[in-house]
Amino acid sequence: MRPAPTTSGTASGFPFTAVVGMEDLQLALILAAISPAIGGVLIRGEKGTAKSTAVRALTEILPPVDVVPGCRFSCDPDHPDPTCPDGPHQASDAPLTRAARLVELPVGATEDRVLGSLHLERALAEGVTAYEPGLLAASHRGLLYVDEVNLLHDHLVDVLLDAAAMGRATVERDGVSVTHPARFVLVGTMNPEEGELRPQLLDRFGLTVDVVASRDPAVRVEVIRARLSYEADPPGFTTRYDGAQRELAERIVKARDLLSEVILTDSALRQIAEICASFDVDGMRADLVTARTAVAHAAWSGRTVVEVDDVRAAAKLALPHRKRRNPFDAPGLDDDQLEEAINNSTPPADPDDDPDGGPDGGPGGGVDPDESGADSADDHERASGTTGPAPAGDVVGSSEPYKARLLSVQSAGAGVAGRRSRAITDVGRVVGDRPRIGRESGRPHLLATIRSAAPHQQVRGRSGPGLAVRPEDVRLTVREGREGNLVLFAVDASGSMGTKKRMGEVKTAIVSLLLDAYQRRDTVGLVTFAGAAATVALPPTGSVETAVRRLEALPTGGRTPLAEGLLQTAEVLRIAAIRDARRRPLLVLVTDGRATHGDNAFPRARQAAGWLAQQGIATVVVDCEPHRGVRLGLAAELAADLGAEYLDLGDVAAGNLVRTVTERRVA
Repeated sequence: MRPAPTTSGTASGFPFTAVVGMEDLQLALILAAISPAIGGVLIRGEKGTAKSTAVRALTEILPPVDVVPGCRFSCDPDHPDPTCPDGPHQASDAPLTRAARLVELPVGATEDRVLGSLHLERALAEGVTAYEPGLLAASHRGLLYVDEVNLLHDHLVDVLLDAAAMGRATVERDGVSVTHPARFVLVGTMNPEEGELRPQLLDRFGLTVDVVASRDPAVRVEVIRARLSYEADPPGFTTRYDGAQRELAERIVKARDLLSEVILTDSALRQIAEICASFDVDGMRADLVTARTAVAHAAWSGRTVVEVDDVRAAAKLALPHRKRRNPFDAPGLDDDQLEEAINNSTPPADPDDDPDGGPDGGPGGGVDPDESGADSADDHERASGTTGPAPAGDVVGSSEPYKARLLSVQSAGAGVAGRRSRAITDVGRVVGDRPRIGRESGRPHLLATIRSAAPHQQVRGRSGPGLAVRPEDVRLTVREGREGNLVLFAVDASGSMGTKKRMGEVKTAIVSLLLDAYQRRDTVGLVTFAGAAATVALPPTGSVETAVRRLEALPTGGRTPLAEGLLQTAEVLRIAAIRDARRRPLLVLVTDGRATHGDNAFPRARQAAGWLAQQGIATVVVDCEPHRGVRLGLAAELAADLGAEYLDLGDVAAGNLVRTVTERRVA
């Protein structure tokens, strides 16, 4: 049996056993630590629920790791990697035991920082190809933690997918050809309000847990008391949990040792397959992960045969993010549906009853994912100082969405990396070079760096081979890739919008654009105006699912506060520019142009439109005025005031609305 890690009162982190009210999360992390083959944990939850605290506390109870001394890639001395860049390692090398390592991958990290890169100055000055390992090398045989993983740039997601699939990291560029093992437990945290993960990355997480703050005042008091006690005296607080920490660490070590002895019977395996099939999951990874998790749960519970309780616990953690659903459906697993699937499946063979059997793997207390999503969205609105949809009226639903064409901004900006408009980003084709600022990281432009250093060789007294390179000579590559955008919908929800059919067509078109934004990971927002005021139905966010729910629930009726709607829209864009100045917006204003609320309603609306036009916001005005009777043409006048492109819904209804909006070119 491997030794358990020791704990002491000098530990600076919050103790794992002191975390309150997060039993499902703790169980998922423990099972992933017992069996790294499970594939890691994704933690979804609203802000302020101690997700990061629990993850960072896990390392204090993990078993230590034996590594080859001096190996930057943490090779196992019993089974050293024959292709290790620091090898070959001799079998006689005395092993070095170190604590388990948790490596944090920042959301804004560059690809060079993650994969590693050529040591440019040594390469030029000494004529050697020196490789500097990245975060993937540091995380080998440990944990790789990504906070706000849903905000990770797409090119970094691709790097993680490759490493997770192959168990290795490969660098082939700038004269460097290196491959090294990169097997790690991937742990990610995310707030669903900011958008969902790409399906490929989502499937790489073995387990998922939804976390919400307890609504029980007694539990909340316990959480606050524990946190305040820790902040008042961190060493003293952690000392009080030394015994519990040591006991938990020893139990993890015992479960790891027992793992290979656990029997997964044919009947248990069939039950897992039947449950996964009943949830209509894609592929076979769900079955494999559920089986591995059930085995780990049995070892954690001190059993050597998988029982139905192990299968139940495994399915609750491994299937919520894998069951087939529509793009805008909230992820989650219904407990009643799971119990029905278990009851309808083949039960595993019953082992001999053991009255002194081990614990059941931790308390229950599952979270209703639908409740979690609703609470987090409402909390986001309250925190933003906004209110929900307009008061109840006639609610018209949308029809089946359809594929939307690419909406893009013509000119190349310098926005955040994405998959929509042209922009100067960290990935893409090379279009130039620029000087490095300080010790800024990034991919060097070799030819430009040589050109920068070459004229100074005589002054620097260079003699012999090589090139005298100084930090100020380094030039970084400028690349043109794709950026993400903010698509803000301002929707007239008043009674003047005409028939239910027309409003249904408008909603269908917007939902289709939102589906495109979901696939391209854009930021979206929704402003509605009806009655006497405008409402921020959804502040700019990556949660396209929430935007669709707000839009579907949008009622129509009442007067038209057009001026208020434009001013509220301008305020949303102003705040969005402060929070994320690099994300360029496109405003889609859907209205018939009428203004019926307040004195001088339409002149005030035109004045607000003129002010909005001065801000240089790219805008599309979609005229929803009915064709029956006399047409006033107010939306066209409004479009002229905004400097926007004018579209008539009669020509661009439903699919035509998407085609026309997405084909336009924004200066």
